Amino acid sequence: QVQLVESGGGLVQPGGSLRLSCVASGRDFTNYVMGWYRQAPGKQRELVAALTSGGVTDYAGSAKGRFTISRDNAKNTVYLQMNSLKPEDTAVYYCNAVKTVLWVKYDYWGQGTQVTVSS
Repeated sequence: QVQLVESGGGLVQPGGSLRLSCVASGRDFTNYVMGWYRQAPGKQRELVAALTSGGVTDYAGSAKGRFTISRDNAKNTVYLQMNSLKPEDTAVYYCNAVKTVLWVKYDYWGQGTQVTVSS
């Protein structure tokens, strides 16, 4: 069982920056692919960025060049640095941890943190 707790959301002006953090409880953090997703009102949840323990990343097109995902395995923490924020980045951001072991998928979500980009 893994519990994920996000922090760092808030209100920021367009062009500003925020850094989201997600702390994972439990063991085996390094075996999980960690990701950030977001869900805006009336829209489906979408992947923003993901990162394996080996350092392989995947970004949504809208995040490339502006957002950076990183992880500190010693602290069981994954970060999302968001720069040049736009109003369309407004959403609830969720942390995700996923791994597959012997065809069994282990998939965990945080409670979400609100990011609002507005002047």
